Amino acid sequence: MKKKIFIAAAIIISSTVQAQNQNAITQDSSKDLQTVIVTANKIEQKQNETGKVLSIISQEELQRSYGKSLGEIINQQVGISIGGANNTYGTVQTIFTRGSAAAYTLILLDGIPLHDASGISSEFDLNSFTPEQAERIEILKGAQSTLYGSDAVAGVINIITKKPSDKRAHVHVNLSGGSYNTYKGSINVSGSGKKGLQYFIGYSKIYSDGFSTAHDSTGKNNFDDDSYRQDAVLASIGFNALEKLSVKFYGKYNINKAQIDAGSFTDDNDYHYKTMHSTFGTSFKYQLKKAALHFSYNFNRFERRYNDDSSDIGGFSSDPFAFYSIYIKERYKGKSHFAELYCNIDLFKNLNLVGGIDYRSNATSQENLYISNYGPFEPAPLGEDTAGTDQVSAYASFLFNDQHGFTAGIGGRYNDHSVYGSNGTFSINPAYLIRNVKIFANVSSSYRVPSLYQIYSEYGNKALKPEQSISYEAGFQFTHKNFSGRVVGFKRDIKDVFIFYTDPVTYSSMYKNEDRQKDHGVELETAVTLSKKILLSANYTYVDGEIDTKTIAGKDTAFNNLYRRPKNIFNFTISYRPHTKAYISTCLRSVSSFYEPKFGASSKKLSGYYTLDLYGDYQVTKSIKAFIGLKNLTDKKYFDQEGFNTRRFNLNGGISLSL
Repeated sequence: MKKKIFIAAAIIISSTVQAQNQNAITQDSSKDLQTVIVTANKIEQKQNETGKVLSIISQEELQRSYGKSLGEIINQQVGISIGGANNTYGTVQTIFTRGSAAAYTLILLDGIPLHDASGISSEFDLNSFTPEQAERIEILKGAQSTLYGSDAVAGVINIITKKPSDKRAHVHVNLSGGSYNTYKGSINVSGSGKKGLQYFIGYSKIYSDGFSTAHDSTGKNNFDDDSYRQDAVLASIGFNALEKLSVKFYGKYNINKAQIDAGSFTDDNDYHYKTMHSTFGTSFKYQLKKAALHFSYNFNRFERRYNDDSSDIGGFSSDPFAFYSIYIKERYKGKSHFAELYCNIDLFKNLNLVGGIDYRSNATSQENLYISNYGPFEPAPLGEDTAGTDQVSAYASFLFNDQHGFTAGIGGRYNDHSVYGSNGTFSINPAYLIRNVKIFANVSSSYRVPSLYQIYSEYGNKALKPEQSISYEAGFQFTHKNFSGRVVGFKRDIKDVFIFYTDPVTYSSMYKNEDRQKDHGVELETAVTLSKKILLSANYTYVDGEIDTKTIAGKDTAFNNLYRRPKNIFNFTISYRPHTKAYISTCLRSVSSFYEPKFGASSKKLSGYYTLDLYGDYQVTKSIKAFIGLKNLTDKKYFDQEGFNTRRFNLNGGISLSL
């Protein structure tokens, strides 16, 4: 099998290499100091004008990732590991940024924060997005709460939606199919017109029979495949209402359905979930000569339903003394409102102010019913009228640029929360550009508010304070005609970490603030253009951390707790353009060993692994491109989480039409 895979790959490469090269392959824009960005400080500026650490997944890179999910694409970025990116379709995409726990990375949609108010931690699942609906993705690392508020502890990921490229109407279609009986399709229509009119509407669908979520360690239990279905729609329209006033309206809806299993190593033939996510909003921009006023409003709704109808009860039924559920019905609903008014003003030639206020409202309703071999258990339901919070924040950031290489940002935020009270943050971001080398340092604080579940559920605690952190980072970034790179060292200290505490005497449980988390690491990334045909890029991430906690006896102790987060991750990509119409890339990903937590026992060490992927596309005509992706070429068997399968060798191929 492996020989056949490599022979097929060799044929693809050799047949394309014979063509004549007429076109240069481009450098990685994420490390170009002249690239214009928007996420770092909420305004358009070049990379050399800020000391913050930001990476870009460009439209060109997204087009070279046909067939991949958003989680797979982001998983190749330095400093980030996506748990579930290579599991069966529909697996929750858990984002670990710089070794941080889940929910410490804030997801933005065109700069608007998104939360799942129905979840335990409020983290947002990347399964709600498809790459075909993104224009580009900006990843800003480090503490960013001064500009973006709660949850921006380790960084933010800003998904910038599609925009028309010129005035005429465009139709773009992607169709593909591949392993696990997986089929993907999307169609986008966009264009522009008079008075600044811009419109976009896109629909995408995924259909997959998948494979078993749980791993069958014996290979004899005939675990069933777990299927996945997704339908997603995104639409936006913008225009100039007045000469200086631009307006935009947008809406998004997706529905995901998946079969799941009972747990690690445990099959279940009738356990499934359904999630529905909808968001809509509007934004206004009033442009003056030396200032711009921005207003935005967003409504976000998330609903999750889990059902297990009891005809199959997983792998527990053989043990009459085990606790197992024979019926599960769960429904979680979350609603969020977000409104923001801010301005950016050129105060002087070298000084700019970005300041504003925002309002956030979250509410949830939750109903659960569990029937086990010990009888039914039904926690008291939560209602939107009682399980809700409000926040009001004010922030300001001053940006200085002396026009001779030195830039600096200094800012702060004050946040008032309806349950716990108030808290604040600060940020200091100096940088100095010497020719093509930027030296930078950042000291910033951040916070994460308790979720509605942590406040109002049967384990809730209204006395919870927000988690608060201070982050430090320093490094340098450089560009040259054929060579670019960045080196960053970082350190993050978090106090008042939320824990789930169970009293050893009464066995009652609740959420508390108790632990301190300390993480540190290094990020290295580089890109080298060897010729007009070949680009090499690589990145390496090292993370380490420990948690300071208390034992049952009340004594302080510290131990490494970066579970499912490897200390070392290395990505290496070779991009080759042998012809104006052809493109090939191969990517090697190496992950070191890591630890899996065990309830009531010592953690277990899981083996490291590597994967090798190959991608190629060919411009058949001006309007038609054919592509193919071969993933995990060596058919490596590995685990990102014990007891749950990842994809073995798989492929996806199709066509892209631009009309």
